[in-house]
Amino acid sequence: MNVKIEDSWKAHIGEEFDKQYFVNLTNYVREEYLHYRCFPPGNKIFNAFNLCPFDQVKVVIIGQDPYHEMGQAMGLSFSVPEGILMPPSLINIFKEIQMDLGKSMPANGDLTRWAQQGVLLLNATLTVREHQANSHQKLGWNQFTDAAIKALNRDREHIVYLLWGGYARSKAALIDSSKNLVLQSVHPSPLSANRGGWFGNHHFSRCNEYLQQQGETPIEW
Repeated sequence: MNVKIEDSWKAHIGEEFDKQYFVNLTNYVREEYLHYRCFPPGNKIFNAFNLCPFDQVKVVIIGQDPYHEMGQAMGLSFSVPEGILMPPSLINIFKEIQMDLGKSMPANGDLTRWAQQGVLLLNATLTVREHQANSHQKLGWNQFTDAAIKALNRDREHIVYLLWGGYARSKAALIDSSKNLVLQSVHPSPLSANRGGWFGNHHFSRCNEYLQQQGETPIEW
């Protein structure tokens, strides 16, 4: 497993790599990648961190688990590479952006451009075995990604946290809402979104308004 991570993240959470849970996690994941097809590709496991340095984070979008079918996962929550059919949750995200900001549906679901603007697209679990959702969920990834959220909460402020669905909303306990903006709603998956609470949440315009109030450049969603 490739554990190279962008330098500013290493400065803030690099000590996690030396802890026993992470050593065990690394050994297990390495074996999984040797014996099974797992996602994302090894060089994309830390893609969210490498595309969005610690000091440039403006927004955090927390996902739960990487996509587990061939070609989908790219180390960014909700994102799929160009040429891959957009999953329903991502389509609903773009539909809300369309209603909220008047932007047309993009040609593909690659969210790299968001990451490069300061959106940390963080899955709580960073790897998965093919066809088996949540198969790596209890290996220790949550401890690592929680450490990243705690580091941001400790050393940064005026970040927008977008917490969609019960799992992501459970992370609100790690975030000081007095010095950051925490926006919560149901998950954009069709099952949740169609019950109400996703469409019309205006998270994207509210996020940008807050960033502008802090003197930051808004995100080009």
